[in-house]
Amino acid sequence: MQTEISNVLAERYASNPMKNLWSATGKIILEREFWIAVMKAQKDLGVEIEKEAIQSSISVKASVDLDSIQKREKVTKHDVKARLEEFAEKAGHQHAHKGMTSRDLTENVEQLQIHRSLSLILDKGVSALLALAKRAAEYKEIPLTARSHNVPAQVTTLGKRMANWGEELERVLEALSSLCVTYPYRGLKGAVGTCLDQVTLLGDTTKAEQLDRKVMEHLGATANWQNVGQVYPRSLDFEVISILVRLSAAPSSFAKTVRIMAGHELLGEGFAKGQTGSSAMPHKMNSRSCERINGFQAILNGHLAMVSSLSGDQWNEGDVSCSVVRRVALPDAFFAIDGLLDTFLTVLAQMEVFPAMIKAESTHYLPFLLSTTFMMEAVKAGAGREDAHAAIKQHAVATVKDLRKGKVKENDLAKRLAQDKRVGLKTGTINSLIKEGQKRVGAACSQVDYFVARADSWSKRYPNAQAYKPPSIL
Repeated sequence: MQTEISNVLAERYASNPMKNLWSATGKIILEREFWIAVMKAQKDLGVEIEKEAIQSSISVKASVDLDSIQKREKVTKHDVKARLEEFAEKAGHQHAHKGMTSRDLTENVEQLQIHRSLSLILDKGVSALLALAKRAAEYKEIPLTARSHNVPAQVTTLGKRMANWGEELERVLEALSSLCVTYPYRGLKGAVGTCLDQVTLLGDTTKAEQLDRKVMEHLGATANWQNVGQVYPRSLDFEVISILVRLSAAPSSFAKTVRIMAGHELLGEGFAKGQTGSSAMPHKMNSRSCERINGFQAILNGHLAMVSSLSGDQWNEGDVSCSVVRRVALPDAFFAIDGLLDTFLTVLAQMEVFPAMIKAESTHYLPFLLSTTFMMEAVKAGAGREDAHAAIKQHAVATVKDLRKGKVKENDLAKRLAQDKRVGLKTGTINSLIKEGQKRVGAACSQVDYFVARADSWSKRYPNAQAYKPPSIL
């Protein structure tokens, strides 16, 4: 009994366009289109190939029998030869693959899959940026307890926190958009990169170069390698996966923070009708989508480690010891980032904010959050900076301990500071600072405005990004 083993990343999380790009059938059709493009170009350059042969190839290119190809590969022990024999038999001629080595086919087709996948991811990345900017603008003026080292620090706004992730995401999108327009293909360079067989077939170097250019036009390439061996440098794969890891960073930090905030009931990622948080505890509303985002990032980091071992590991003109790694790392990395961005967009669309809980937390911590404000006002009133720091620290630590032990029920740091001559601030001044404390967010609001304006420029470059809706995923 044969057990079917599925690709969980593809079937459970990736979108249909991404799955189609990397499916076995999809890849074979791309290969056949590539063979046809080469035949057409070779015919234009003088190779005797009947027009009917090309038409026959076109008519059967989508007729893919995976079982038949697998049977052939069991005999040939060579995947490309098996697919070539199948195509030749279906088309009724043997013009495909003339002057080509396996890597002329597989390298370029895999690069086409990578390049098109990068374009899909760029579009989703821009959609995520715009969704993040929308939330940043919506939450721009909601005061929030900012934390450093996960400890209450000062007052910020929820919108500013969103803008932090947004600006990080935008920087990566700039790098990704640049990679999309400069991504170099290997082209038809032959067994060791010298184009020997095409030069022999076509008769001279000039025609071989013309063939290479025609193939690049078929692929829609904006750049190509001129000097490669059997394979293109695997540092390019490392560059690609590195971009995907960088792209996952801001959503992953967002997800981790949402999980923490949800635990304090400050916000939630959304809870659909009929959704179950726990099979045992009916009250649970887990941040399962954000957990998934963090999981995707771990997968991407793993694939980055895999492709990093290939970078700088080629011998002489190259080998294919990298094949088994690339067969796993390249498609799965794209499935992971695809699922991550769709999940991120889903959370951004469905997340809930609980202002009353946020305000209660800020009110509780507010005197602590204003400690630097108290210190600056004390300095302005004539206190030494270090003396003021020591006095405020002493009272703050004592207040924290008393709150934790239950000796006091409310945060009375302001009262303690008003009674300390080292601080030098009157009770009225301190109370006024406390009263206005929630508004003391520095330049947070203008920083949000800056990010939103930056994001808006992307909506002009990618006008359809705003309308993208992620598919429903489990």
